Amino acid sequence: MPPRPHRPDALTWQVFRGSDAVRDGLLSEHQLRSAAWVRLRHDIYADARLERDHALACRATLLRLPPGVVVGGPSAAYLHGIEHAATFTDDVHVVVPRQLRVGAQRGLRVHVNAFTPPFDIGPRQPAEFPSGASRPTSTARPPSASHPPSTPRRSTARPPITARLAGQLPNVGTSPRPAGPPPRQDAVVAEPGSTVAPGHGLMPAPTLTPVCGPGGPIPRSDPGRAAWETAVWLDPVRAVTIVDSLLGQGLTDRAALTGIAARNANRPGGRRAQWLFDLTDAGAQSPPESQLRVRLVLGGLPRPSVQHPVRLPNGVVLHPDLAWPEYRVAVEYDGQWHADADQLHRDRRRLNLLVSAGWLVLHVTSRRLHAEFPAVLREVRAALVARGWRR
Repeated sequence: MPPRPHRPDALTWQVFRGSDAVRDGLLSEHQLRSAAWVRLRHDIYADARLERDHALACRATLLRLPPGVVVGGPSAAYLHGIEHAATFTDDVHVVVPRQLRVGAQRGLRVHVNAFTPPFDIGPRQPAEFPSGASRPTSTARPPSASHPPSTPRRSTARPPITARLAGQLPNVGTSPRPAGPPPRQDAVVAEPGSTVAPGHGLMPAPTLTPVCGPGGPIPRSDPGRAAWETAVWLDPVRAVTIVDSLLGQGLTDRAALTGIAARNANRPGGRRAQWLFDLTDAGAQSPPESQLRVRLVLGGLPRPSVQHPVRLPNGVVLHPDLAWPEYRVAVEYDGQWHADADQLHRDRRRLNLLVSAGWLVLHVTSRRLHAEFPAVLREVRAALVARGWRR
């Protein structure tokens, strides 16, 4: 017989260690296997009603890591609101200070950072302790710019889970019990800081505004740094797609990326990041359009303009997805939403107007982008050559 679902108030809408809940008498091992909870990692459980997204994966991952580890790259981009940057099942990318040692774990990508401390998520406010919970007695000096934190040591005695869930201890992934299901977190723009660890004239250590709410604060790279990390860590097409979205949503800008690339030109991956930043475009309207543009350029074609304005004789201005104005060649990406009857009507009307103005227009569907791209590349190349392009 399956165990009867049981949710103690202290664990409602939370991510927690199963061993802590059992040790403190909140749940039995049998109750942990009920439908009320979902197992995310070894010994990490969550309220089964929480949305299965990458933010949940980040919280679960950080609960198994020491303090000082932060979320970076595409995982940080997701937390800033770029939903296509990562999914629930994707690996969580984390940045680890050089003095820490983090072993291999399923679903985790570890990147070592030379800065000490690498990030600052702001001072913690004192919190009241619930009755029955003991207050930590540590007298360690709080970290500061002049006194960086030393390598964390795991305590042999873990405090009660109710104390951590109430926010007294720096366990990322837990928070006070909310009155209802967690709201969708809006992206928070964090301004990059200016502190550089002694001896490293590379990436500045940004001052972070953590993503807060049910599940606790999630320390992560600011948008500019997340763009640089993404450019260095991921394959070019996926990286440009994510950075396009960071630019398009105003989370970072071209000047910030130029500055980051210049400061890190001599760092491993610096030249790659600069090259990828040059391929990005804030005007991209969707991730597939970004993928199509980058793959055409990597395939040897000249770089197209994104959403180039084409003014027709009757005064109408059209904006094809990709365009080579000097050759009057355009490429339109037809996603799933283009199957809508009204949208199809508008698309065909635009196509007829462009053709009547002397443009050669090619259409690329999602299936052709992913399954027939070599043929797409040949067709676009042939269209450009027919209009006078020479390599």
